[in-house]
Amino acid sequence: MQAENSLSDKYNIPVPRYTSYPTVPSWKEGIDITSWKEGFSRQFIAGNASDGISLYVHLPFCESLCIYCGCTKRITTNHSVEETYIQAVLAEWEIYRSLMAGPPVIRELHLGGGTPTFFSPGNLSRLIEGILKGAVLHAQHSFSLEGHPNNTCREHLDVLYALGFRRISYGVQDTNEEVQRLIHRIQPFENVQRATGDAREAGFTSVNFDLIYGLPGQSPDRLHRTIAQSLTLRPDRVAFYSYAHVPQVSCNQRLIDEKLLPSAPEKLSLYNKGRAIFMGHGYTDIGMDHFSLPTDELYHAWKAGDLHRNFMGYTVQKSSLLLGLGLSAISDTGDAYGQNSKSLTDYYRAISAGVPAIRKGYFLQEEDKVFRRHILDIACMGQTTLLPAWSSLLEEWTIPQLRALERDGLVSLHENEVKLTETGRPFLRHVCKAFDLHLLRSERARGNATGVCRPAFAASI
Repeated sequence: MQAENSLSDKYNIPVPRYTSYPTVPSWKEGIDITSWKEGFSRQFIAGNASDGISLYVHLPFCESLCIYCGCTKRITTNHSVEETYIQAVLAEWEIYRSLMAGPPVIRELHLGGGTPTFFSPGNLSRLIEGILKGAVLHAQHSFSLEGHPNNTCREHLDVLYALGFRRISYGVQDTNEEVQRLIHRIQPFENVQRATGDAREAGFTSVNFDLIYGLPGQSPDRLHRTIAQSLTLRPDRVAFYSYAHVPQVSCNQRLIDEKLLPSAPEKLSLYNKGRAIFMGHGYTDIGMDHFSLPTDELYHAWKAGDLHRNFMGYTVQKSSLLLGLGLSAISDTGDAYGQNSKSLTDYYRAISAGVPAIRKGYFLQEEDKVFRRHILDIACMGQTTLLPAWSSLLEEWTIPQLRALERDGLVSLHENEVKLTETGRPFLRHVCKAFDLHLLRSERARGNATGVCRPAFAASI
C-alpha cells in the first residue's frame, strides 16, 4: 500500500460528489417537457402509494455573499421578494399536482438554499401549509431544513416544529475570525450556540453542522479549534466538506486569494486530522464526508444497509420520486433528471405560463440505471456486486479501474464482490468513479488527460 501523501498526489484529480449518475455535466439543455411530464406521472402512479415522494424546495435568497459558496443564490436585503417567490413555488407545486393521479404521499421534505431562514416564520409557515394542503403524510415522513446561525430565531424553529420538522443543518464552516473574514462569513460562535440550543429546546431531534476544510487561511491549529468548539455542542451529525475551488464556475470564488489555499497534501492532512477527531469523539464515518453519532437515525440506517443518497445528500428515506421546487431545483423520476432554470426571470416566466421550469436534464438508459446502482451501493454501503449480464462493459471500463484501486489498497475485489477498505474511505468518490462510464469515456476521448487541475478532493457537481 502506498504512503498517504503518495495516494494524495496520485488521486489529486477532480471527482464528482455523485449525488446523481450520470452527473450534471452529462445532462442536456432543453429536454422534452412532454416526455418529462409523462415520466413524472408514470413514476408517481408506480411509487406514490407505497414509497411516497420526496420534496426539495430551494429558497435562494441570502442577505450577504459568502464568497466560497457554489450554490445558486440571490443576494438581497429586500425581503419583499419573499411574497413573489412563495407564490411562484406554490404555483409550481400546483403544476405538478395536476400531473398526479391522487393526493401525494409526502415522505421527505427539505428546505435548502440560499438561506431558508431568510424567509420570515410566517412566510415559511404559509409555504409549507400550502404544500401540505390536500397531501398525505407518510408514516415515516421526515422534514428538515438548512438554517443560518445568524438569523435562525426561536420563532422559526417553533413554527417549523409545529409543521413536522425535526432535523436542522447549520452552516458553521469555520469558527476562526480570520478565516471567516477571508470567506466573507462573519458568524460569532455564540450565534451557533444559541441556534443549536434553541433547536433542541424547540424539540428538534437531530442537529447537523456543516464544516469545511481547505478554506483560505485555514491551518491545522485553526481547524482543530473549529472542530473542538463545534463538538462542545455535540451535533448529532457533521458534514465535513472539502472546499471545491472552481472560480470558472462560481464567479464569487474569484474574490478568494488562491495563494491562501492549502496545497493538496496539506488539504489531505486537514481532512485526516478532522476525521481522527470525529472518530475519537464517538462519531462514525458514514461516507462521502459525513459523520454521525450512534444515536442518530443516519447511523442506524447505515448499520442496517438502508442508507440512500440523492441531491439532498445522505438520507434515510428511499422514495422513488424526488421533486425539486424553486430556482435551480433538481428532480429525479428514476428514469430522468430535470433541473429548473437558474434565472429568476425565466423561472417566473415558465411558472406563470403554467409549465414546469425544467431547462436541463437527462433521460436514463438501462446502462445508466445499472451503473447508478453500483455507485449508490458503494456510496451508501461500501460494497457492490458486479452483474454478469454487464460483464463486457465492466471488463472494458470498470475492472481495470478497480484493479488499480485494489493495488493501492482502496478496495478489495473477490470474484463479483467489490468492497471499500478502511484506507479507501477518504477516496470513496474515486471508487465510485470506477463505475462512471460517462466520465471514463470522456477521459479516454481526451487522451486520458487526468492531470492536476484542482485541489485534492475538489468535486464537480
